[in-house]
Amino acid sequence: MALLTFARQEPEHAVQTTGRATAPVTRTDLVEQEKADGKLGFAGSRTITAGSSSSGASSSDSSSRTSQAGSQATPSGTAGTGKDNASQGGANILTWLPSDGQTIRRGKQVYGRDGRPVPLFYGSTPFWRELKSGMTDGVDVQQLEKNLQALGYGTGLTVDKHFSDATSQAVKRWQKAQGLARTGVVTPGDVVVQPSAIRITKVEAALGATAEGSILQATGTGRLVTVELAANQATLAKRGASVEVQLPGGKTTSGHVSHVGTVAKADSDTGGQSGNDPGATTDKATITVKVTLDTPQEAGKLDGAPVTVLFTSAEHKGVLAVPITALLATPQGPYAVQVVREDDTTRMVTVELGAFANGKVAVSSPHLREGMKVQVPSS
Repeated sequence: MALLTFARQEPEHAVQTTGRATAPVTRTDLVEQEKADGKLGFAGSRTITAGSSSSGASSSDSSSRTSQAGSQATPSGTAGTGKDNASQGGANILTWLPSDGQTIRRGKQVYGRDGRPVPLFYGSTPFWRELKSGMTDGVDVQQLEKNLQALGYGTGLTVDKHFSDATSQAVKRWQKAQGLARTGVVTPGDVVVQPSAIRITKVEAALGATAEGSILQATGTGRLVTVELAANQATLAKRGASVEVQLPGGKTTSGHVSHVGTVAKADSDTGGQSGNDPGATTDKATITVKVTLDTPQEAGKLDGAPVTVLFTSAEHKGVLAVPITALLATPQGPYAVQVVREDDTTRMVTVELGAFANGKVAVSSPHLREGMKVQVPSS
């Protein structure tokens, strides 16, 4: 990891005065940084499984069902199925699948089963029982009601843990909109529950296969940078700390540390085998650090792209600073700057050096103050 420093404010440009190029002595904050390689991707790996459903699956109510596959936009490489498949009732066949890279939000179809859509609901816990009138109160009921209300079917509905008549009516309105039998009952397999919107990374199942087990791999839609940080640099990464991220193409955006791993991993190149040097693997151990972008849209649609993350290692507030090019080596050893007076005469002032940052250096001297001008190369 290489040391990199920068200044919070823009460096001053040299100003030409009576044959001399000068720059002002400023009081500013200098921040020292260290950089590490990272990879830009999407947050949260998720496996989407298909579950069977008995809601609206009996042949007695199949005639009241409208196939949704034909009305959905069908991604390239997938296909919908029509009424004939929907009328099979209980076949439990995959009839619609999304495409890689597709983003699916609340209420939208995640996959199709027997010609019917299985949409996405937001929540922290998958449904594990039938949700219907007469059931005991529970957080799953509350989760259902939140989704129905968010989707616009919650007229007269109070979001709580009780499955009321208003809940049943809201379910029926939702089922009608989905082309399902208006049973007022929701079973675990009727929806896919995830914490938020998902982005499909891999379609594992095939159309016509049985709707069971793992069928899709997905992530969240939040942008995330993953850094394998050297374990001996772990103190750089503090949860919540601000960082800068250099994106491909030279653009820089801000982010913050959202996760710091606690388990050090051995260097992959050694395969965990240190051979005759027990310290070799330890020296190359890393911890996983995750950075969330403050403005995700600045990263565009880049996925798996290499980036550079700048971590703050030290901060020096309110220091006097001059351009590095203003420094002059003296025969006695210390550095000095050439102060330019208002009458264009100069005098040499010896300075003690502090932090270096993006073309600036912190300096101290009893004969130097903010606002003075120092000579710099005219170029």
